[in-house]
Parts: sequence; C-alpha cells; structure tokens
Amino acid sequence: MMAIATEKIDLGKVTIRYISVSDMDNNVYLVTCKQTGTQLLIDAADDPDSISRLVAAGAHDVDAQCACCGNVQLIVTTHSHWDHVRALPEIKSRSEALTACGDADESDIDVPMDITFEDGDTADLEGFSLDVIGLAGHTPGSIALAYTPEEGPTYIFTGDSLFPGGVGKTGSPEAFESLLHDVTTKIFDVYDDDTVILPGHGKSTTLGAERPHLDEWAQRGW
Repeated sequence: MMAIATEKIDLGKVTIRYISVSDMDNNVYLVTCKQTGTQLLIDAADDPDSISRLVAAGAHDVDAQCACCGNVQLIVTTHSHWDHVRALPEIKSRSEALTACGDADESDIDVPMDITFEDGDTADLEGFSLDVIGLAGHTPGSIALAYTPEEGPTYIFTGDSLFPGGVGKTGSPEAFESLLHDVTTKIFDVYDDDTVILPGHGKSTTLGAERPHLDEWAQRGW
C-alpha cells in the first residue's frame, strides 16, 4: 500500500493523525491507542484509499509489544452533511467498525448507525474515551468529541460547528443562536484557553485565540 503523508500529534497514550481530502479540504482524523491498537476514525469524508492509508499509518503508532496492528473500532460522523460521509459506505465495508453519529442526524445519513450519541455521552473505546458534546445548529445532531490526555491540553474535534474565526454556517437566525449558545456554554465556558480545536475543514486553533471574538460573532450572525 502506498505511503501517505499525515500530520501527527503524540499525546502519550494515543496519537492523533489527520489528512485533508477532497477539493473541500475535509479533515479526516484517526485516534490510535498505543497500548491496545484500537482506533477511532472521525468523519470518513472522501477518498477511501487515502483514508485506508491513514489507518495503516496509525497502526505504526502501536507499541511493539502489542500484538494488534491497529483496529478501527468506531467511525464517528460529526454531522450529516454529504461532504463528511462520502467515503463512509466504503470505509465501513473495509472494517468491522461500528458507526456512530449524533441522535438527531441519524435519519439523514444513508449508512445505518450502530450507535447514536446525545450531549453528555461518552465514546468508550478500548484504552481511551472521549466526551460527546452536542452542538445543535449547523445540523440538528452535530456533535463534537473531546479528548483530555493525562497531561497537556484537551483536544476537541468540532466538525463544522467551530472553526478559526467563528462558528459553522447555519440556515436561520434561530439555528445560529442555538449553535453560538452551545459552543459558548459547552466549550468556551468549560475548557481552558490552551484547548486545541480540530475542525472539519482547514487549520486548527485554540480557545484562547478565539475567545476574545465571541461578542463579534454574536453581532455578526451567520
């Protein structure tokens, strides 16, 4: 299998690898537990072959003494928009992974979901877990996933709900107010400034970089 260049973040117990796919610059994230080999894939957006190579690259992060060479246990879709699920049917067919999304988005995704999450749930995998944050507004069932390592900042996979420079696009003033409220009360009011935001498109940011602009976002609307 041809090698693929991936960005990698080493967080002690786990690694995070990610690639950009498609002309829409969709980010696909892979979290791998070094001890168990268990992997979590976030947003199978497009280009199944590149995603498979990402999974294979993540297998190299597993400790040598672990017999497992990497095992995608769960594929989470942060929201139901078409550009985040184009490769999901194929990637699902290549593994025994379970599929998951936010409860209110399940009916809008063609691939059957094994698990649906609500705000406050926990995504438990073998060797690590992430907190599920419901962020209604970009879609009704948009979710973020927060991983807090034993040392260092929290990393939050926000899908299209939070980017550098603002919250995600919404279709009405009511949806914008819902999303800004959820992002403010469930992310900015909960996590520290060094928290790293890993969005569904483009570059990462931190809460500290974005926090001073919350009032501007509210006045701007979307």
